[in-house]
Amino acid sequence: MPNNESSGPQVIRFGTFELDVRGGELRKQGVKIKLQDQPLRVLEMLLAHRGELITREELRGRLWPSDSFIDFDHGLNKAINKLREALGDSAETPRFIETVPKHGYRLLQPTTNAAPEASIAVLPFLNLTNDPENDVFADGICEEIIFSLGQIRDLRVAARTSSFSFKGKSVDLRTVGQQLNVRTLLEGSVRRSGDRLRVTAQLVNVADGYHVWSGQYDRELKDLFAIQEEIAHSIAQNLEVTLDSASQLLVRGGTQNVEAFKSFVRGRAFFFQRGQRLTASVECFKRAVTLDADYALAWSGLADAYNSVGFYGLASPETCLPQAKEAAQRAIELDPLLAEAHTSLAQSYLLHDWDRSRSEREYLRSLELKPNNALARAWYGYYYLQCAANRFEEGVAQLQQAVRIDPLSAWIRAMLATTFVPIDIDACMRTVQEAFRIDPDQFLGRFIHMAALNLLGRPEEAARVAESMLAMSGRAAWVMGALARTYARLGKRADAEALYMELRWRASREYVAPSIVGWAAWAAGEHDEAIRLEEKALAIGDPTLINAKCWPDWADLLEDSRFQEVLRARGCWT
Repeated sequence: MPNNESSGPQVIRFGTFELDVRGGELRKQGVKIKLQDQPLRVLEMLLAHRGELITREELRGRLWPSDSFIDFDHGLNKAINKLREALGDSAETPRFIETVPKHGYRLLQPTTNAAPEASIAVLPFLNLTNDPENDVFADGICEEIIFSLGQIRDLRVAARTSSFSFKGKSVDLRTVGQQLNVRTLLEGSVRRSGDRLRVTAQLVNVADGYHVWSGQYDRELKDLFAIQEEIAHSIAQNLEVTLDSASQLLVRGGTQNVEAFKSFVRGRAFFFQRGQRLTASVECFKRAVTLDADYALAWSGLADAYNSVGFYGLASPETCLPQAKEAAQRAIELDPLLAEAHTSLAQSYLLHDWDRSRSEREYLRSLELKPNNALARAWYGYYYLQCAANRFEEGVAQLQQAVRIDPLSAWIRAMLATTFVPIDIDACMRTVQEAFRIDPDQFLGRFIHMAALNLLGRPEEAARVAESMLAMSGRAAWVMGALARTYARLGKRADAEALYMELRWRASREYVAPSIVGWAAWAAGEHDEAIRLEEKALAIGDPTLINAKCWPDWADLLEDSRFQEVLRARGCWT
C-alpha cells in the first residue's frame, strides 16, 4: 500500500465531519471535536484509503513502532473506540467505520475536499473610527449584506451568528473558510465622518487568498442602503450565481431612515442574545417602526421578539401575541416577498391562533423565498414539525439543515438537541456537548442537558445542572419548575414545595406562565392545583402548552385525564 497520507489533501470532509490533517483537528460542522493523537492518525489512514480494507497489521506497522512496549491489540481497540465515540458511530450499526472480523477496518463514508457549490461568509466589517457608536453601522452593513445574499437561491450563505463569532478576532481566512465550509469570504471596513461614509469591501477566495473583487464607496450617509445593494449585486456577478431577474431586489424590507436602521440593528443584537434581552429587543424594534412605519424588516423583527417573549413567559400572551401577529401581517403588507415576514406570521399562526395548516403554509412559503434562513428552519423544525405535528424525524432534518447554515451557533445546536429529546437521548447528549464546545454557558443547552440527565435516570446530576442555572438566569421560572420535578424524583419534597411556593408568590406580583407553575405544583403534590393552573394556561392562550406532548417536564401531567382534556381543547391531543 502506498504511503500517500501526507501528500493528500490538507482538509478532508466526510459526512458532517472534516479532518484538518495539517492542524491535527477533527471538526463537526466547524466545531472542534476533542480527540487524541493515535485515534486521529488511525482516522487519517482510513480516510486516505476510504472504501479499502486496512488490516490490523498495516495499522501496527504504520502507527505502532516495533520497539513499542504498548499492548498493540489493547491500544488499537482503544483508539477505534475513541474514534467511534467522537464520530457518534457504533460497531453494531456502523455509519463510518466498519469492522471486518479478524482482519481490520474500512471507512464507509464517501469524502470530499471542496466546500459545497457557490458559498460565502460575510465577516463583521471593521469600524475604522474611534467612536463605538459606529460599530452599529459596521455591524448593520454586515447583517444587511448577509440578509441580501440570502435572497439568492443558488448561493449558500453562512448565517449571522456563525459569521459574527469571528468579530474582533485575528483568524487566518483559510481557517474561517474551513470552519464555515465556504469557498469565499467577504471582509470590509466602515469609516464615518459626519454625514460622509466610506465603505470598503473585498471578496476573497479561501483556497488561495486571491482577491476576486474589491470595491470602495465614498458616499453620503443617506446612501448607505444603496451601497449594500451594490455590494450584494457585485458579489452575485463575481460568483456567477443566477438571480431571478436582472433587476432582482436583494436588499428587501429596508429603510432610508438612518436612526430607524440603527434601532433595528440593536434590536437584532438583543434578539440573538435571547433571555431577558428579548424585552430590550422589543423596545428597539418598536422605536424603529415608529421612526419609519414602512420598515418591513423591523416589523418582522418586532413580531419575532413579541412571539419569543410570549413563548418564554416574559409577558402575558394576551399582551404580546396579538401584537406579534399584527406586526407580522404589517410586514407582509409592506413586502409580500420578504421571507422573514412569512416566518414571523407562521409563528403567530401557531402560537397565537393554534392554526397548524396556516402555520405550515407560511413556513414553507418563507423557505421557498429564502432556503438559507436558519431561524426559519429551526422554528419550523421544532415548533411546528415536532411540537404541533409530532413529525419528529422531519423536525430533526430541518434542524440539521439549520446547523449547516449556521454551524457556529450554539443556540441552533441546542435546538437540534431539543429535537432529539423524544427519539434519541444519546444523540441529544452528543449534540448538547457540541453546543457547549461553542459556548460553555449556552442557557438552552444547559436546560436540555438537565432534561436529558433526568431521562437517563441521573437526577442528582440534573439537579446540580439546574441549581447552577438559577443564578445564571435570575431564577427563571422554567428552571425552577423543572428543578421542582427533579427534587420530587429525588424524594426532596420540601425543596420542591419551596420552589412551588416561591413561584406562587412571584405569580401574585408579576406574570409567570401558569403552565410552568403547574409543573412545580404537581411536583409539590398539589395535583388539583396543577390542573387548575393548566386550565388557566389554556384560558389565556399560554403558548408553552404546544410542546406538552414532546417535552419531558409534562410527563406526570400527561397521565392525568384532566390535563389531556386541556390539550384536547387546544387541539394538541388526539
